[in-house]
Amino acid sequence: MSDQIKFIVDNLNKEPFRKNYNLITFDSLEPMQLLQVLNDVLAEIDPKQVVDIREEMPEQTAKRMLSLLGILKYKPPGNAADMSTFRQGLVIGSKPVIYPVLHWLLQRTNELKKRAYLARFLIKLEVPSEFLQDETVADTNKQYEDLMEAFKTLHKECEQLKISGFSTAEIRRDISAMEEEKDQLIKRVERLKKRVETVQNHQRMLKIARQLRVEKEREEFLAQQKQEQKNQLFHAVQRLQRIQNQLKSMRHAAADATPESLMKRLEEEIKFNSYMVTEKFPKELENKKKELHFLQKVVSEPAMGHSDLLELESKINEINTQINQLIEKKMMRNEPIEGKLSLYRQQASIISRKKEAKAEELQEAKEKLANLEREVSVKTSQTREYDGTEVLKGDEFKRYVSKLRSKSTVFKKKHQIIAEFKAEFGLLQRTEELLKQRHENIQHQLQTIEEKRGISGYSYTQEELERVSALKSEVDEMKGRTLDDMSEMVKKLNSLVSEKKSALAPIIKELRQLRQKCQELTQECDEKKSQYDSCAAGLESNRSKLEQEVRGLREECLQEESRYHYINCMIKNLEVQLRRATDEMKAYVSSDQQEKRKAIREQYTKNIAEQENLGKKLREKQKAVRESHGPNMKQAKMWHDFEQLMECKKQCFLKQQTQTSIGQFQMMRLVLESQIEKGNGSPLQYSCLENPMDQGAWWATSQT
Repeated sequence: MSDQIKFIVDNLNKEPFRKNYNLITFDSLEPMQLLQVLNDVLAEIDPKQVVDIREEMPEQTAKRMLSLLGILKYKPPGNAADMSTFRQGLVIGSKPVIYPVLHWLLQRTNELKKRAYLARFLIKLEVPSEFLQDETVADTNKQYEDLMEAFKTLHKECEQLKISGFSTAEIRRDISAMEEEKDQLIKRVERLKKRVETVQNHQRMLKIARQLRVEKEREEFLAQQKQEQKNQLFHAVQRLQRIQNQLKSMRHAAADATPESLMKRLEEEIKFNSYMVTEKFPKELENKKKELHFLQKVVSEPAMGHSDLLELESKINEINTQINQLIEKKMMRNEPIEGKLSLYRQQASIISRKKEAKAEELQEAKEKLANLEREVSVKTSQTREYDGTEVLKGDEFKRYVSKLRSKSTVFKKKHQIIAEFKAEFGLLQRTEELLKQRHENIQHQLQTIEEKRGISGYSYTQEELERVSALKSEVDEMKGRTLDDMSEMVKKLNSLVSEKKSALAPIIKELRQLRQKCQELTQECDEKKSQYDSCAAGLESNRSKLEQEVRGLREECLQEESRYHYINCMIKNLEVQLRRATDEMKAYVSSDQQEKRKAIREQYTKNIAEQENLGKKLREKQKAVRESHGPNMKQAKMWHDFEQLMECKKQCFLKQQTQTSIGQFQMMRLVLESQIEKGNGSPLQYSCLENPMDQGAWWATSQT
């Protein structure tokens, strides 16, 4: 419990709560303050819960918190029968109830935020079946379900994008690189346009080239479509083969099965189902009804106070005593017939329990089998979506594994060749660097020689002239080649255009007809949509009005219900007080002295008399203390002065000790002994005989 409170306090002191609690201050919070802390944590998870507890009725607070905890899937400790205690503890702000809730909420705040956000959109609004018979309501409900499914898919995509690892910096870099590449392409296109403008009929040639590119793209698309259809055909053939194999195996299994075995299996299934329908399910239904009735009864009852709990405990103790008495009477009778019947009943109950346990195990096994089959179907559908192929089984899987092994060997060989190429590339790169360095050295030497001879820049100008002449010759060759290529391209394009026109003529005719139909359908769709929008707006306005009325009535009902419970509690408190007052009056008026002694008035008068006697004794004691205070203080002062005098004499004796002689001490001892023999000695003189220090003290006093 202490670790739990420490965890709660640490999390509440962090962001975003910043409560500045310690273990003592948190544990000393009042129930209302503890409920406010719980509400603050719930408000951090769901912003709709931002409410001041003092301005809200306790029933509304409990209902709001319980509904949110139900959405967040919080399971209170204990069984279903403890729900009433959990609800009452939440209403009154009980620490054993609220501490586990806070610990559970603070452990998984981020997860619960996400769950609360999704609950706003994914908790389905249940529409009664009689309303769904209306076509408009049914269509609206279907649209609502479709939007919910669309929200699920979009949220999944958003979560996948969040964990995909794409950062904004990388995307910005990619965008900037693409923009630079786009600028370069635009410049290249402009340069090519300038080159082509000198050619005759360049616009017509560009148009033909554009059409050629479009047709090539369409050809690639058709080839891709053809390949996909081939793959689909191949998968369909494989599926057909698998289904045929399954059909053969099922026929083989059916051929081996005899009518007797089938009948036995069917009889067993019928027995099991009849047992489940006639015995197990009715018992479970009855138990659930009882539990529901009990929970409804608990919910309908008002909040219980301490006096109600004491009454219930007393009733439980009385009933337990009655049960024990009945058991003792039954054991004293010791009827043999009843004992035999109890044995048979015990055996029957054991057998019925075993039967129920086996039925439950069989039901769980069936549910597990159904879940596994569902998971297998889901996994197969996922593999089809990802790969487009069916799950391989048996020999097909072995062939696939052998194919993968052969591919892995080929991959290893290719990887080795790539490594060799990389090593060779590194060597060539190093040789290139060395040759460049050597070339730079030679160029530097050549420039120094040219400067010495007075012809600096000669080699550079010569290289530039050679490069310009080479570029000119290349440009001339490219112009000749481009003209030839363009003439050939124009011929090919003309032939292809004529072929495509002939092929596209019937398709264009069909397309015109389809366009007309499309225009008619779009017009009709727009009309229907406008009708639907007007109808939906009217229904939405009516629905909002009804919702506001229902909300107002519910709030009024809750207020009246809370007021009713409060008045009931006040009436019960007044009844208890009235009953106590009547009991007091009966005890005070009755002639029986025993009952009079039980009366509260008699007890109070007795206590008052005892306290008065005690006060009287204390006053007498105080008076005695006051009278003896002066003499006692005087005696204490005299004793203190005596102690100081003796201390002073002791110091004087210690100073004179070095100057006194042994004869004086002996004479002093003789004088003391003579006085003691005469009976005139004091206690100090007696002690002086035992202790020399006391003798010195006596000697000093006698001298003074």
